[in-house]
Amino acid sequence: MGEVTTFLGLSIQIWLVIFVVIVLFYMLTRTRVPAEVSFLGAVTFLLATNIIAEHDVLVAFGSEAILVTGTFYIILAGLMNTGVLYWLSKYLLGKPSSFTKAIFKIMVPASILSAMIGCLEVTHLFTDMVKIWARKLAIAPSKLLMPLSYAASFGGMCTLLGHTSNLVVAGLYVDQTGKALNLFAPFIPGFACTVVGICLMTLLRNKIPSRKSPDISFEDTSDYTVELLVPTDNEAVMHSIDEAGLRNVKGGSLIELVRFDKEVISPVPPDEYIFGGDRLVYSGQINELLELKNSHGLVVADHHVYNINEIDSNRKLRTAYINFGSELIGSKMSEGDFEKRNDMVLVAVARQGKRVDEQPREVILQAGDTLLLECPAKKDTYFETRYKHALIFFDSQFVPRLGIRTVISASILIIMFMLSSFQVVPLITSTMLAAGAMLIFECCRMDNITKYIDWNFLLTLGAMMVFSTAIANSGLVDIVSNPILELCAENPYIIMIVSCFLASIMSELFSDVSAAAVFFPFIYHQAITLGCDPMPFTIALMTSVTISYTTPISSVTHMHIFGPGGFKFTDFLHLGIWMHLILLAVNLITIILVFPLY
Repeated sequence: MGEVTTFLGLSIQIWLVIFVVIVLFYMLTRTRVPAEVSFLGAVTFLLATNIIAEHDVLVAFGSEAILVTGTFYIILAGLMNTGVLYWLSKYLLGKPSSFTKAIFKIMVPASILSAMIGCLEVTHLFTDMVKIWARKLAIAPSKLLMPLSYAASFGGMCTLLGHTSNLVVAGLYVDQTGKALNLFAPFIPGFACTVVGICLMTLLRNKIPSRKSPDISFEDTSDYTVELLVPTDNEAVMHSIDEAGLRNVKGGSLIELVRFDKEVISPVPPDEYIFGGDRLVYSGQINELLELKNSHGLVVADHHVYNINEIDSNRKLRTAYINFGSELIGSKMSEGDFEKRNDMVLVAVARQGKRVDEQPREVILQAGDTLLLECPAKKDTYFETRYKHALIFFDSQFVPRLGIRTVISASILIIMFMLSSFQVVPLITSTMLAAGAMLIFECCRMDNITKYIDWNFLLTLGAMMVFSTAIANSGLVDIVSNPILELCAENPYIIMIVSCFLASIMSELFSDVSAAAVFFPFIYHQAITLGCDPMPFTIALMTSVTISYTTPISSVTHMHIFGPGGFKFTDFLHLGIWMHLILLAVNLITIILVFPLY
């Protein structure tokens, strides 16, 4: 071994890790490069510079967090396909009688269920039902969607399965100690935060913003656009707009004609002739305007149609929201092949409850935009899974057939929790047994098992854990931790509070998983240096990084409701700051009182 090369007192390895951290955060926040690509690029760089070894990568991607997360996708697929999740969403919530009671009836079941199947899944599961409740109570959906998001996040703090970051921290803890955490290891601080959080939300219910739901733009508003195409063999070709009866139609009027060569004619003269391939842009009531497809032989298509028979008539309209990180953000539908690749066509666009007054396929799309899409009427079980990185569908929920397999899959979930909670077998074993049982009893299809798994997210998760190892290996932990230890006079309580506060701030800016992976080496090192039991520090970090509510990108549940609720980016700030500070204090006080540090 030669001398370690240093620069400004730091080794080259540490400078390289700092460089990777800066570049990685820039890629995640300032570019549209997918997270999995950014993190895998960072791993490649760390490997090439010998900061980490091949063994570290293999250990990370074969860790408990990766295996449990990947396996749990199969369990969720079984619960969805057999109707367990559908039954829960339909019957668990009950019926609301007032806004205050609705908040309580939403938050309690959502928090309980999110501890069992994950906060994001619960948010998705209850969104449609909550929107229906909002209509019955004559209030904006945003008034109930925000409590749903918070409740799912609160409940997810109670078990290792509630948040992905919980599994990440648990996996890193196992790597360091060789000891597995119990499924309910974070239950006490998580439960305390859940109770306080529900009470706070009920008391501060008037602070929840009231936003117009984007869905209303497609249901009640009579002022938005629909783009229809004239096939070459249409009888209206070579007739004027007036002669073809396509100028003033039932439900709206023609506002623009776009030639096949991109020439735009607006306003459209009554004597303007129609050619095959022309696009007619109408403003009006969606359902009535789309009747022109039947009455006048027009079609909705993303390419020129030469014969009406080329279009599948058995199609339906679905509403979708553009997810954060979607490939569609910043692009126009007309410029890419997304529609063609996924057999869907954009019909109309709404943003924050209002229609976008442009040709739908020429709109520069943003996160949270509501899209009205014409899709195949017959979809397979994996329809929503195929597009979940770009779009979130809400308008037409999969309705399974309830039967004996519904009981079987529910029983499998309960048995899995009992095996893990009573430590009969480790969590990884119980989840793999449950996934195997789902397949054996045909609760989900074995030949399509890979379609249930979010491979991109697993890649990101594995790369984050490698990144955590690189921080520990480089020596950066000592450089950062030692000043904190000195500043806090080596008081373990103050060090825990300061470290968890910084981690929660980072989770607000990036994500809970990123904050967990980055801060675990530091907080674990501090606990060992002080001679403390690292488990309370680990639980404190695990729960603290999930307390992030001030922006839609700081919480996976907030990201999920951003589009359906018609929220503005700043809507989460006012309530989120109070929730963050109060629950972080509740969390840390509970841990200090319950878990001995020595």
